[in-house]
Amino acid sequence: MRSYRPDLTPPWKKPAAVPEVPAEADLVVEEVTTGFCGAVIRCEKTAEGPTVTLEDRFGKHRVFPMAPRGFLLEGRVVTLVRPTAAAAPRRPARTASGSLAVPGARARVARAGRIYVEGRHDAELVEKVWGDDLRIEGVVVEYLEGIDDLPAIVDEFAPDADARLGILVDHLVPGSKESRIAAAVSSDHALVVGHPYIDVWEAVKPSSVGITAWPRVPHGQDWKKGVCRALGWPDNTGAAWQHILGRVHTYKDLEPALLGRVEELIDFVTAP
Repeated sequence: MRSYRPDLTPPWKKPAAVPEVPAEADLVVEEVTTGFCGAVIRCEKTAEGPTVTLEDRFGKHRVFPMAPRGFLLEGRVVTLVRPTAAAAPRRPARTASGSLAVPGARARVARAGRIYVEGRHDAELVEKVWGDDLRIEGVVVEYLEGIDDLPAIVDEFAPDADARLGILVDHLVPGSKESRIAAAVSSDHALVVGHPYIDVWEAVKPSSVGITAWPRVPHGQDWKKGVCRALGWPDNTGAAWQHILGRVHTYKDLEPALLGRVEELIDFVTAP
């Protein structure tokens, strides 16, 4: 008697086998039906079957069934399986900005879009807190040494849908010189946002620097030098800034009024 295999499906109609990958902590995958991308933070056994919880870079959680061929890993379809006890998920690492760290991630080729900030100190602060995120997103931050010529700078950059421009402005409050300059920028592909502080120094929480509050400097005086004098620091603003920057370790050391604006610019420049 001739022997037949139970499965009579022709080989060319069978789906190709995909690798099974343990859903270990910090593994970054994309769910195939929703496109949700995040790091594994938890696996659970439920009555309906095993599930995996993913967390994206903004801290949003989604729970998905660990279905066959249900995820993409570095662009390849995989089946997630529960890890062994020794490799059970733990809380994923975070970048200084609070986003999910992606171990071993390579910097993306720089986008055509840019984020402009007013000065070198602004750029150094953004790099220290958001640097990891910016490299993964391929966003370059440049400083302008002032915004008096901002409308002309934006015109020269010529932002478009594929090269958006985000600008972070100091002391962007109603009635200020900065607000009038920002209002003159009219491109739909340029976004100007700002914080209320006279200088980005003030966006660092006083408690992080070891002071009770940032001193008030009389109008007409150089603000940074006035701060140094009021705090009894040497009259060297460069050294003072390095002291301040050295006390910044994560987003928790910065004021929310700056955090929200930088995140807004990153979202704008990287939007599809």
